[in-house]
Amino acid sequence: MQENLEFAVVWMLVRLLGLLPRSIARPVGAAIGWLAFRIVPRLRSVGLRNLTLAFPEWPDRQRRETLRLLYRNLGWLMAEFCQMPKYTRENSRAFLRYEGLEHYLDARAKGKGVLIVTGHLGAWELSSFYHSLMGYPMSMVIRRLDNARVDNLVNHIRCLHGNRVLHKDDFARGLLGAMRAGETVGILMDTNMTPPQGVFVPYFGKVACTASGLARVALKTGATVLPGFMLWEKAEQKYVLHFGEEIVLDRTGNNEADAVTNTAKCTAAIEAYVRRYPDQWLWVHRRWKTCPEGEGPVY
Repeated sequence: MQENLEFAVVWMLVRLLGLLPRSIARPVGAAIGWLAFRIVPRLRSVGLRNLTLAFPEWPDRQRRETLRLLYRNLGWLMAEFCQMPKYTRENSRAFLRYEGLEHYLDARAKGKGVLIVTGHLGAWELSSFYHSLMGYPMSMVIRRLDNARVDNLVNHIRCLHGNRVLHKDDFARGLLGAMRAGETVGILMDTNMTPPQGVFVPYFGKVACTASGLARVALKTGATVLPGFMLWEKAEQKYVLHFGEEIVLDRTGNNEADAVTNTAKCTAAIEAYVRRYPDQWLWVHRRWKTCPEGEGPVY
């Protein structure tokens, strides 16, 4: 019963925001985001704690405003997700474009697969969708949603133009196969992990337990690693899918040390983008929840 009710609510929201014109759906999404900012104090507290860790030099007012803008961004992302089934190459030109596509094309041409380092920054759901819409379908490593019917609905939208889903609970085999076939896979690398899957690397000056799977697969397969993020550019009033330059990996022969070093490189790339667009990263996630042995809890 509970699962059916959750699905009904999500389906109605997707349907409503999808039927509205985009010019109306985005303000509606922003309003929902503002409401969530006001009525969910636990997440607001986590967000302010994270911003204090990352930007201790900022005044409280700046941290609070950054968090408020994040909720607006999340509301926009929700609206964009519901609108995505209507997007075409033609009608999306007014608000979507690439930056650095040549980095991706050069990486793909090497033929050993492409691993996209990405995170919960900007419009992450829109990024892979847009890439597939433009003729470059890819796979995404994601966690299954608790509600199977909602999971199926969300994945249906994600994969309308040829994308595939690799679930975290069984992604290693699929990831290796995708690299051997020269395919592209995007991995959200900015969530809290636990050992042994996660290793401790710096993030905003404080170590964070981070998935090392991407680095290990890249070392094993020779895949090219690139940062990729879909970010809202206020001056243009557009989302821009940025592909950065290749992240050159260390290959010393010490696989464990190289996995840690290269995971740190990928995390540093994420941090660099978050510093440029701080109001678009998911500060309400407990990124530093897993602590090194002997350290007290952050939250």
